[in-house]
Amino acid sequence: MTSPLFTDSEWTFQSLDRVFKSIEDIAVNELKLQVYPNQVEIISTEQMLDAYSALGMPLMYHHWSFGKLFAREEGLYRAGHIGLAYEMVINSNPCISYLLEENSMTMQTIVLAHAAFGHNHFFKNNYLFQQWTNAESILEYLAFAKRYIAACEERYGHHDVEPILDSSHALMDQGVSRYRRPPRPSRARVLEKHRRREEHAEEDYSQLWRTLPAGAEPPPPHRIWDIDEDDFGDAPKLPEENILYFLEKNSPSLKSWQREILRIVRHLAQYFYPQRQTKVMNEGCATFVHHTILNMMYDRGMLTEGSILEFLASHTAVVFQPEFEDPRFSGINPYALGFAMMSDIKRICEQPTDEDRMWFPSFAGAGDWRPVLKDA
Repeated sequence: MTSPLFTDSEWTFQSLDRVFKSIEDIAVNELKLQVYPNQVEIISTEQMLDAYSALGMPLMYHHWSFGKLFAREEGLYRAGHIGLAYEMVINSNPCISYLLEENSMTMQTIVLAHAAFGHNHFFKNNYLFQQWTNAESILEYLAFAKRYIAACEERYGHHDVEPILDSSHALMDQGVSRYRRPPRPSRARVLEKHRRREEHAEEDYSQLWRTLPAGAEPPPPHRIWDIDEDDFGDAPKLPEENILYFLEKNSPSLKSWQREILRIVRHLAQYFYPQRQTKVMNEGCATFVHHTILNMMYDRGMLTEGSILEFLASHTAVVFQPEFEDPRFSGINPYALGFAMMSDIKRICEQPTDEDRMWFPSFAGAGDWRPVLKDA
């Protein structure tokens, strides 16, 4: 048994460092979680509301919808109609976790285990995140998007840029590829297409144009350097589920900078797609991890009785699922369902029933639940 890591509800950076290292030791060495390097930031209420409005991203281009969302969330929070999240985590490398400065020390311990290791592990290892997102480059890409859209507003004017952003945002839910990545032709293939287009344009040139008066000549064919290399492709491949991708590649009227804005919004929509698809399992993984780690810490004397009771009260509220007839029912609680799924897999590994052995013969009674949960 060891002495408790903290005894006071007020946190300090020294106590946060001690707790983080203890959680990291259990998560990495005992639970065998594979995580990105962690970056933990303590933020204020105002900063958390600002993170809400920017879709949880540390960098974001300017758009009126973000300000509208900030005003709405702030009004509801000030009126007491909603509470703020205790934490927010970003799928990036390093994985950035925002902790609310108003949290107690016990709550900071919970959210460190939940976000910095539970969500972090899921982001790094889930197949949808591996297929559709690039944690190493997302922050750099957001910085580029912010600079690019600001430069477009300066060059072409706010009134020309805003309608493109408005239309792109309206189509964000239809701007994702759910089953396959959009094709990415090589530069050599794109340039070869441009060469064939020029040859075709030259072959179609009619000598009759030479009989027209001066100044009425047809426009010369485009040259390779006049066309954005991503603008030219094969004939539209239909059906195409990703509307933003279809418009970006096939619209006859969009300019190159407008196509780039569509591409930015499309990449952002695709980045958030796995988070919507895996909400139940993502929150279930993070909730199971914080529940397991804090119980292990209490068993080893790292937490006081008061801390574990505060944790149990918070955890119970998180996984509470009202019945359908309950006035508080608003749908399935992803924390409750996800945590129940993870807990059931652990039970099947340790104490399987005959039904479990029939349906899950590959891991029922396996004993060690860690590799099974990681595989799930």
